[in-house]
Amino acid sequence: MSLKESFDSFVVQSKRVIAITHKPSQAEYRQMSLTTAIGMIIIGVAGLAISTIALLFKGKF
Repeated sequence: MSLKESFDSFVVQSKRVIAITHKPSQAEYRQMSLTTAIGMIIIGVAGLAISTIALLFKGKF
């Protein structure tokens, strides 16, 4: 596949993706924000727990 064919294929696929996308409604945006916030909190709590456990074990060994 030549460079021109690859570029043309990319353009066609990009146009297809843009054609089917839409601006999220307020409810969809709120749901995505809530999901992201919950994920960040879970990852933060897990990191804090791992750090705390590592500090506790570091003092004993």
